[in-house]
Amino acid sequence: MNFLSQEIEDYALKNSDAELDVLKRLNRETHLKMTMPQMLAGHMQGLMLQMFSKMIRPKNILEIGTFTGYSAICLAQGLQDGGKLHTIEVNEEFKEIITRYIKEAGLEGKIRLYIGAAVNILPALSEEFDLVFIDADKENYSTYYDLVFPKVKQGGYIIADNVLWSGKILNSPMKMDIETKSLHDYSLKIQSDSMVENVLLPLRDGLMISRKK
Repeated sequence: MNFLSQEIEDYALKNSDAELDVLKRLNRETHLKMTMPQMLAGHMQGLMLQMFSKMIRPKNILEIGTFTGYSAICLAQGLQDGGKLHTIEVNEEFKEIITRYIKEAGLEGKIRLYIGAAVNILPALSEEFDLVFIDADKENYSTYYDLVFPKVKQGGYIIADNVLWSGKILNSPMKMDIETKSLHDYSLKIQSDSMVENVLLPLRDGLMISRKK
């Protein structure tokens, strides 16, 4: 999942801001208790998302795929005063750890959690978003993009995680599994969309960053 050598990542982290204490605790608990802890954004990617958010200074953020709440806490650091992050998680069993750490981070008033399928929740959201982060079931990335695009303000950003999928994206399309093929199709969709400008950033497992023109 990580395309940097451990030595390079360690050097980069040594020369970056320290992980917030609440995120350290969440990171540790996620690795101790969750069956797929690698789904957590982690320190380096978390800092990158935090920096993006602070650059943009969004009024409204949408996150599709909360997991245990690490990336939500990172993204919320850049919200404007009175801003809100809306995050959607399909797994009810993650609700306790998400809400507990949101409270510990002092972000109860800035983060709203929705539990359920994003395809059902997204059409009901009326907010205009400055920043969208997609990190959920890979088969639906293109569907989520189509659902959120009209809700993204001009000049707003859509960031999709895992678009390199541990390098499997380099396989022949004929040999791709459904998740890899869906991610490949998503990247082709973004690259051919004249309504956005984009860059695929090879950080961790790949971030596709799209800006609505």
